[in-house]
Amino acid sequence: MTQALYGGVNAALITAVGADLAPDHVRTAAHAKWLLANGCDGLGVLGTTGEAASFGLRERREILESLVQNDVPVTRLMPGTGVPNITDTVELSRHARDLGCPGVLVLPPFYYKNPSGEGLYAYFSEVIERTGSGLAFYLYHFPAQSAVPLTVELIGRLIEAFPGVVRGVKDSTGDPAQAEGFIKAFASRGFEVYPGADNLLQRMLAIGAAGCITAASNICARFSQVVFTQRSGPEADAAQRVVDACRAAAGSAPLIPGLREVLARSTGDEGWRHIRPPHTRLSPAQADAVWAAWQGTGALPLPGLEEYGMSLAAE
Repeated sequence: MTQALYGGVNAALITAVGADLAPDHVRTAAHAKWLLANGCDGLGVLGTTGEAASFGLRERREILESLVQNDVPVTRLMPGTGVPNITDTVELSRHARDLGCPGVLVLPPFYYKNPSGEGLYAYFSEVIERTGSGLAFYLYHFPAQSAVPLTVELIGRLIEAFPGVVRGVKDSTGDPAQAEGFIKAFASRGFEVYPGADNLLQRMLAIGAAGCITAASNICARFSQVVFTQRSGPEADAAQRVVDACRAAAGSAPLIPGLREVLARSTGDEGWRHIRPPHTRLSPAQADAVWAAWQGTGALPLPGLEEYGMSLAAE
């Protein structure tokens, strides 16, 4: 395949918030830089794990701007820009392009249910045409959240209409048949397929995936990077087993507060537990259980936290 813009391991970056629930730009940037130094090739910003739907347009622009201002390399960022209307999706996409992001991840319009294939094609076409040149579009396939599946036929039609612009897909179904279908249909044409399920990484790389964009990579990216680099053999197999365990640990509690709890305990920083409603903190029992699950993965403790301001003195 042609050189993938985001080839490799990409974490679905957590967005830190303060006690007042405002975006915490300092913690978010510190975590982003730690990830890039510990196994990540790139970062999916303001996706599901980053709670994009919990932030307004101004906040979303500021979060992305602050990452760049805090010296997170803009060429490593894939921001989510899809909202249920054309106007705001175009605004966020242009903003990302003008900052220097190579590409954006775009959800389908997710309020109206059962849109037709023709309606989805018209929506994405309008977004791409109105955004203008200089930006790659990645389609976000997550029907469990969006309730809007993206078919092979729709993606093929968009690739034909916008060659080199509709560049890839993140498939967050967790269904190997779905990711494999996208790879077999389009990878030979340079189309980048990124599974969102950590446990599929080695299997999908073997048939042409460009890498991954996953939530558990917030914790275990260095092991995913071994899988991506080595692909097969004892070292890759052992690393994939750790990644599989991390995927299971991440699923043992509500995902977003669970990841925040692991970061809070790993860094000694209570600030990682702050979270915007409707998400809520874990109960003490849930918190202890998810921490125990993660301790059993082999991915902890996290290395190199102090260098990036990620460790505070225990109270």
